[in-house]
Amino acid sequence: MATIQRAQDTRQSTYFRSERVSTINGQFFFSTREGTLEGPYFSRDEAERQVPRYIARMLQSQAILDSRNRDSALS
Repeated sequence: MATIQRAQDTRQSTYFRSERVSTINGQFFFSTREGTLEGPYFSRDEAERQVPRYIARMLQSQAILDSRNRDSALS
């Protein structure tokens, strides 16, 4: 069990690690905290390797949005 809090979470919660990768019709997907399924991938390993890349993309997207919001506030 781990206590994790993202910057946008308004309250502290306890999350339990669950199986993130699932198989649908022989293809592999990983589930996100936001409730989406990302994929398909041809192997479980490939899906698992994509999880950190997905997280990095989400963090980068949020940083871009934050930067744009700061720029708009200064104008």
